[in-house]
Amino acid sequence: MGELLLIALSAAVINNLVLTYFLGICPFLGVSRRLDMAFGMGAAVTFVMTVAGVMTFAAHKYVLLPLGLAFLQYIVFIFIIAATVQLVEMYVRKMFPPLYEAFGVFLPMITTNCAILGTCLFIWLKGYTRLSEALVFSFSGGVGFTLAIVIMAGMREELELADVPRPLRGAAITLFIAAILAMAFSGFAGIGR
Repeated sequence: MGELLLIALSAAVINNLVLTYFLGICPFLGVSRRLDMAFGMGAAVTFVMTVAGVMTFAAHKYVLLPLGLAFLQYIVFIFIIAATVQLVEMYVRKMFPPLYEAFGVFLPMITTNCAILGTCLFIWLKGYTRLSEALVFSFSGGVGFTLAIVIMAGMREELELADVPRPLRGAAITLFIAAILAMAFSGFAGIGR
């Protein structure tokens, strides 16, 4: 149990995919203008990341490795991620039409979100061999993505009320905030694996 807790803490905070590995930057910067949109995107990415992580783990361990087809992992992983994103997109379109409209092009872009593919690959790179480890790592990676994007959205909403110097308005101040957040999260380095 302690090992799973360490994996969760490491994936969500210590080795945050966005702020440590700089994966998933496109939605992190593009959807973090409003808190509600950021949380919705974080929830969608967490769901896709969890399902894709577990499914790619199972496909790799129980199909690709026994058949000697491990060289096809990228193709299989991308196919699984794309199928999962399609399910999420259909669900959000049906159940939350305003959120679907607000996401615009960013919801289908989850398919190409490198944080999700990175999570699926990190499961093997970090040596996780049990399904429980893959599940906890995938879910916690999504929670870490949600944490990062929600913090960024909260700060960007507050900045709309601030007197930002003209040269720093827009993308410049957003990138400064992202850099400061990355430096803040780097303070956790060395705590876990």
